[in-house]
Amino acid sequence: MQEVTATSRHYVDRLFDPDPQNVLQGVIDMKNAVIGNNRQKANLIVLGAVPRLLYLLQQSSSSLELRTECAVVLGSLAMGTENNIKSLVDCHIIPALLQGLLCSDLIFIEACLRCLRTVFISPVTPVQLLYTDPTVIPHLMSLLSRSQHTQEYITQIFAHCCKELSGFSIYYCIFFFFMHVSVRMQALKCFSVLAYENAQVSMTLVNVLVDGEQLSQVFVRMMQRDKPIEMQLTAAKCLTYMCRAGAIRTDDNCIVLKTLPCLVRMCSKERLLEERVEGAETLAYLMEPDIELQRIASVTDHLVSMLADYFKYPSSVSAITDIKRLDHDLKHAHELRQAAFKLYASLGSNDEDIRKKPILESGVIELLCSLTQSDSPALRVNGIWALMNMAFQADQKVKVEIVRALGTEQLFRLLSDPDTNVLMKTLGLLRNLLSTRPHIDQVMSSHGKQIMQAVTLILEGEHSIEVKEQTLCILANIADGNTAKELIMTNDDMLQKIKYYMGHSNVKLQLAATFCISNLIWNEEDGSQERQDKLRDMGFVDILHKLTQASDPNLCDR
Repeated sequence: MQEVTATSRHYVDRLFDPDPQNVLQGVIDMKNAVIGNNRQKANLIVLGAVPRLLYLLQQSSSSLELRTECAVVLGSLAMGTENNIKSLVDCHIIPALLQGLLCSDLIFIEACLRCLRTVFISPVTPVQLLYTDPTVIPHLMSLLSRSQHTQEYITQIFAHCCKELSGFSIYYCIFFFFMHVSVRMQALKCFSVLAYENAQVSMTLVNVLVDGEQLSQVFVRMMQRDKPIEMQLTAAKCLTYMCRAGAIRTDDNCIVLKTLPCLVRMCSKERLLEERVEGAETLAYLMEPDIELQRIASVTDHLVSMLADYFKYPSSVSAITDIKRLDHDLKHAHELRQAAFKLYASLGSNDEDIRKKPILESGVIELLCSLTQSDSPALRVNGIWALMNMAFQADQKVKVEIVRALGTEQLFRLLSDPDTNVLMKTLGLLRNLLSTRPHIDQVMSSHGKQIMQAVTLILEGEHSIEVKEQTLCILANIADGNTAKELIMTNDDMLQKIKYYMGHSNVKLQLAATFCISNLIWNEEDGSQERQDKLRDMGFVDILHKLTQASDPNLCDR
């Protein structure tokens, strides 16, 4: 506090000088001191500068120049941390600035609006503070046409607060009053926020005419390649949200021929990281419930191969000359991967043929297998998780391709991964690969020795109950194979491990181990009598008798 007082107190003291000219100069000096200096901003807030600045801003006796400079300083303080915003809101800056908008001076109005814009776009500001006085919104609407700046600031405020607004006339007026690209963009953003998961607003928007043209067609023109990328993308979002809300049919030309191709373009590697992320996530949302859009997207502009690049970004350090840009992109590259996973999920959510085509023709399996070798545990988990899902109820061709691309060496390396999530998902993959008898027998005929070795290591190791349960379930799947079950029956050490887990204190492990025995002794299968005789000789009948007295009813039934 002493340090704060020593460095900043004189700025606040000058706000109380009896000479108005000294006060004005003090505010100007304060403005210069806080620009780009978050520490100084915080110091001045702590020392109580905000209430005094607000007092001077509201006094009719203050000169317009002083009131304007006060608004500028408050706007600069608002550009600091979220804590700064909270302090300003707690000092009732919003009603003071809204009151300032009643002034006739345009420069002062713009300064107040600029500060209000900065305050309202912060996530910590309660947007309902804009609506406490019913006269505020109409007054803001009346200020829209005063200047390009008033249009820009007001539409930015609306874009962040418009979920709370009522009455379509506001948005209609926004659209009519914009005359500059920056203002047009804020209006578009406002529309996209409004239409998202809002059927009522979307149905209203689709029926609006602008100079005799439907608003949806205005959005279509904004998606043309010669328009700014941000405009194309935001217009596509508006149409996407209107479509998902039921206001536009999924087979409408503006969706099939315009919106979907525009969003696919946004996924290309020529686009900036943020544009690729937004494009992929919006496209995933557009086609998620509609199989026909999924089919169209899967064959549009090599989309699936485009997505493969999302996992290789940035592909070349030398290609990016802006070091700050490279650093930013490296830190946020995970957002690209997350967007790609969403789009993959959406593409293959309803149609098996499409799934086989992202999977087999596009090199996705190789891509996901490469992810499992990443140094990042999160990437390894995502890669193996996706492979596990692909293997679920898949045909033999897909399973063979997964095993081939992953390689047994990497598969067993993952089975000893230090990250439990990676281990669990790898066990899940193995379990899905070893389902249906022909698949079980084929996989075990090629890789049985290594799989049995991995199962042994896990059952003998220090692993959680969940890991060992999953491993015993894999063993039960092997026991269900026609020829694969012999790999268990000829391995006395493995049979003893099953026997041990049948007598374990944990019911989950007892159930899984008993399921293995159930599959081994099935009467209707060849060689069942010989297997039963061997298990009887090893004492399995005795332990089964004990389990019929178990307290768990599922275990008793098994």
